[in-house]
Amino acid sequence: MPGTDTGATETLTALLGCPPHLLDLSLDQLRTLAVVHATGTAQRAARALGREQSSVQKQLDHLNKTATRLVGEALVVKQGRGKDFLFTTTGEELVALAHSTLSDWNNSLHHSRRRLGSTVTFGTTEFTVQFLGAIWPTLRHDFEARGIHLTIEHVRTRDLWRTLDSKKVDIVCGSLAAPPNQTPTHDYDFLEWHREHVAILTNLTTRELPDTPITATQLPTLPLLTPTAGLLADFLTHWYGPDHHSTLNVIATIDSLNYGLNLLTTHLLHGCLLTTDRVADAALDGRLPGQGLRKLTLANDYHPHLEIVTGILTRKHERDHYTPDHPARAENYVRAVQEACRYSWMTPPIRSSRRTVRRSGRGQLGRWLC
Repeated sequence: MPGTDTGATETLTALLGCPPHLLDLSLDQLRTLAVVHATGTAQRAARALGREQSSVQKQLDHLNKTATRLVGEALVVKQGRGKDFLFTTTGEELVALAHSTLSDWNNSLHHSRRRLGSTVTFGTTEFTVQFLGAIWPTLRHDFEARGIHLTIEHVRTRDLWRTLDSKKVDIVCGSLAAPPNQTPTHDYDFLEWHREHVAILTNLTTRELPDTPITATQLPTLPLLTPTAGLLADFLTHWYGPDHHSTLNVIATIDSLNYGLNLLTTHLLHGCLLTTDRVADAALDGRLPGQGLRKLTLANDYHPHLEIVTGILTRKHERDHYTPDHPARAENYVRAVQEACRYSWMTPPIRSSRRTVRRSGRGQLGRWLC
């Protein structure tokens, strides 16, 4: 081929010589195979991926047919109803290749974005999206002046650390449990925004439940709507142990704040909803469903004594990769937060010190708060 050296010619020949069946494979199919390997069955993989089981099974069938054509061996073998799939030697090798391929692609894209600094991905949950909306007017000019594109990713509590570790987002705003005047212990840079306490919303009458702080011994006797996972569930685990559902008087487990509020406001259930100071105030003020509910505080006899700490989290030293005037630098966020807090209904004191926090076990954002 004119104008090319031998190495380039060999590379082009190898690329053009790829088997057609190999080119039919997609990164999505490789990810599905890896998830099936991690979960054991198509049903559990479908649940993890948020897809129909038939869709996952269709991809497995396609991968098996392709592997049989290319190497003469399927990747996955069914073991029987209710049993985990058996992965062949070829299947195990391809799963390892899928992990490395997806990781390499993800890391390369992340490094390119960091090098260019042209895109910042901000992770928010249902309620902290209001926080981003409050600080955005202050940051917008800097972003637009530098040609930086802001993308927003919805992050669920249970996916917080995985989303940060996989580099799907650059910044997350969320909440953690921490003792008073102490920094949360997680392996990320954390810029603290404000602190608050756990509160109770209830539709019980004052005769059934007086307007006095709820003690640690009283709480297990109340009819409770408790979260399935997240920050508030972590509080209950700290206070009553990992098996707190059997210790407490749980009348419903709630995966959504609004669902829990509606159960109480419609009087389908009579009980108490564990929430936060600010969410409770928003419900009473009409900014969230909460007509006819009362807010109660918790007494100071819970051990360990914990507070809800809200702030901005990034991977350790991640912000150091930006130029000093980049709007994603910590000090620029502090300025934006200070400005936004003058107008936002969420008006906390700002702690502008940058802290590095170390991960310790399973920490999560408050699914209801955030």
